[in-house]
Amino acid sequence: MVAGIVLKLNQSNDVLPALSILQENATTLEQIMSNISLLAIVIGALVACVSGFGLFGALCEVRCILITYAVFVIILLAMEIAAVALGFMMRNKINETVKEEMLTLLEENYVDETLNSSNPISNKWNLLFLNFNCCAVNPVTGVHNDFDETPWCTTEGKCHDVNAQIPKTCCVGEKEAQPSCDVYVTSGFKTTGCFDRIKELIQAYSGVVIGISLTIMIIEIVAIVFAIILFRQISLQNEII
Repeated sequence: MVAGIVLKLNQSNDVLPALSILQENATTLEQIMSNISLLAIVIGALVACVSGFGLFGALCEVRCILITYAVFVIILLAMEIAAVALGFMMRNKINETVKEEMLTLLEENYVDETLNSSNPISNKWNLLFLNFNCCAVNPVTGVHNDFDETPWCTTEGKCHDVNAQIPKTCCVGEKEAQPSCDVYVTSGFKTTGCFDRIKELIQAYSGVVIGISLTIMIIEIVAIVFAIILFRQISLQNEII
């Protein structure tokens, strides 16, 4: 629950605005990330309720409640382990899919280096370049880059008209940038690709989430052990009586 609250409180300024650029069938990664944080809060609340159920069973020494509590916690623990394992196994595939989607969105929609063009996705790309100190999808190393196949270079825009190779929003400082930054791409431009920048943002939160998740799993294992021990003690006491 704490992990979900952390993500929810920080979504307006950090990760989620960067993910809003990615759209697929009217579902954005921004929405998915928000849903994940809400899901973490719901799961945390469920764990709290189950813990209260177990506490009631322990205080009242009711064996059926204790064993039910242990089963619930085992199921939750198994689901958590399965989710972690699935995410770990699919991380490379997810990275490839997201990168391909970002590249497609750039190549099909980037039309202008301003924030008020007729294409809202193009505007979001420029906002991403400005706010997150990145450029294109892959790292920019020279005149040949991800913008080569965009409408900005092939049919319209400054690249097509005056041979600019990157938008001004990719120049460091933009307004104070060197006049040749966008044409020669030799210095004064942002070299980090936005895919790598988004990965860095997500990883900054993943460490906190993983740490909290591991702590919860350890607590759950301890709770299962104590519930079983208490169940056996109550059973022995009933046999003696």
